[in-house]
Amino acid sequence: MASGLRRIVSLAPSVTSILWAVGAADCLVGVTHWCADVAPVAALPHLTLFDDCWNADPAAIAELKPDLVIGSVPYRAQVVEGIIARGLRFLATYPRRLADVYADIHLLSCIVGKEAEGRQLIEQMRERIESVRRRAAKAGLRPLVYCEEWPNPLQNSQPWVAELVEAAGGEFVPQPAGRKVSPEEVIAADPEVIVLAWCGTNDRARPDKVRQREGWECIRAVAAGRIHVVRDELLNTPGPSLADGVAALARIIHPEVFNGTRVGDLWDHAS
Repeated sequence: MASGLRRIVSLAPSVTSILWAVGAADCLVGVTHWCADVAPVAALPHLTLFDDCWNADPAAIAELKPDLVIGSVPYRAQVVEGIIARGLRFLATYPRRLADVYADIHLLSCIVGKEAEGRQLIEQMRERIESVRRRAAKAGLRPLVYCEEWPNPLQNSQPWVAELVEAAGGEFVPQPAGRKVSPEEVIAADPEVIVLAWCGTNDRARPDKVRQREGWECIRAVAAGRIHVVRDELLNTPGPSLADGVAALARIIHPEVFNGTRVGDLWDHAS
């Protein structure tokens, strides 16, 4: 393992999923409660569970004597200050686009001495996303797609989700991604498809609440009943799960092309 790093606390599911995917799970001594949604870490008996970068207890983290604590933006300043005040090294990731996700995979894999595995993971993700892109292109049409990360206040999904929507054969609206949006903006954009991936809800987002929003009955997606829920971690966790997220989006955006297709077939026979 690079630089003698053998004890890592991960305060971000994306970090945990990346370390697991490159074969460095043995260096994890602490993860968040959310990490089991994206990596099979719950079965590891040596792990201590924490909250994320907003609510984690720096004193409890310090008790594990980690070589490095890795979190992500956004984080609560008091938590990070408490970690640093205890003499611990802290690294925060801040991906915005797919290129940033790949860069984080490269960085983390190098940190744990798994550079080759990191390169392989990046290439696998790229090829899976491109496989979906090639098949989606056969549809010809590009429906307008609104992806919602949070309902109150309205927040559209992150820029990497906008890239996945494009790869899945749709057009992300309203632009730009990764910000608060007004109801009027969404109504004016008139999306043909609405995708709900509310943070921290897994697959429990509420299409019925969207249908009840004032003025939204005129939106084409609402009128046609094209409001879909995608498991939160498939779109909101910037790591290996995004490859499954693009497959989920493709089935929603272009059911005429992708429905009935097994996940493995998307990767192996998309060209």
